[in-house]
Amino acid sequence: MESNSISIRIKNSLLSLSSPIVMGILNITPDSFYTESRVNSEERIIARVKTILEEGGTIIDIGGYSTRPFAAVVSEKEEMKRLVRALSIIRKYFPNSILSVDTYRANIADQVIREFGVDIINDISGGELDPHMDKVIAYHHVPYILMHMKGTPQTMQQFTTYKNLVQEITLFFAQRIQRLSELGVNDIVLDPGFGFAKTTAQNFELLEHLSEFLFFERPLLVGLSRKSMLFKTLNTDAEHSLPATIAANTIALMGGASILRVHDVKEAIQVITIYENTCAYSSIE
Repeated sequence: MESNSISIRIKNSLLSLSSPIVMGILNITPDSFYTESRVNSEERIIARVKTILEEGGTIIDIGGYSTRPFAAVVSEKEEMKRLVRALSIIRKYFPNSILSVDTYRANIADQVIREFGVDIINDISGGELDPHMDKVIAYHHVPYILMHMKGTPQTMQQFTTYKNLVQEITLFFAQRIQRLSELGVNDIVLDPGFGFAKTTAQNFELLEHLSEFLFFERPLLVGLSRKSMLFKTLNTDAEHSLPATIAANTIALMGGASILRVHDVKEAIQVITIYENTCAYSSIE
């Protein structure tokens, strides 16, 4: 199935998603689940952004608060401190890069957009953890990644009971899209939230039914990179889950994913290239 031929507005330009793109992960946290993704020094931040861009990444997603299951709570002040440092460095050396900030806090979203011209807000809670987030997004007119999760990173694994997983996520998206649309928010990217308040089996069910969310005619983002659904299934760990990530991302592209959020940009670009060439060949046939 082809990716959504949809664009999102980045400042005064349209970013086409007619071909899938890659979002490279930049973790500035000391406790993210994949050790190799942690970047703290100025030199490592510069090197990581340079690698993402040189390997073909379109968006850099910056997180100052680990959202892995049972992660320690980080104060708003500490999260902002981490982000200010990283964003200052990135805007100095890569002023034209497209930046996404991974936060569910409205005050932080507001500040990073105002001070650093952050282009996208990536909210793991889909607006459920901060009632002011919708208005911040509407005020600044930035694209919003709306993810499905129940509970918080500390409690979400207690909320994995669903009568119908896909239907409940669909209803959640429908309600949130309506609310955001009423506020004038048009650029909404949907993320079904792999690993967030879902068991391993539910994650695979969600991957199988990903194409059902194309009903909303919004871009789909998937974050499958090196997640526990993959390495637990293979009895390995995050460090040895690149082949599984490649397989999962291939399936996601077949289900209509427009954005792959990954640790390994080069490999994700290769997956997209092979997928698109296969689609092109099929259309000729």
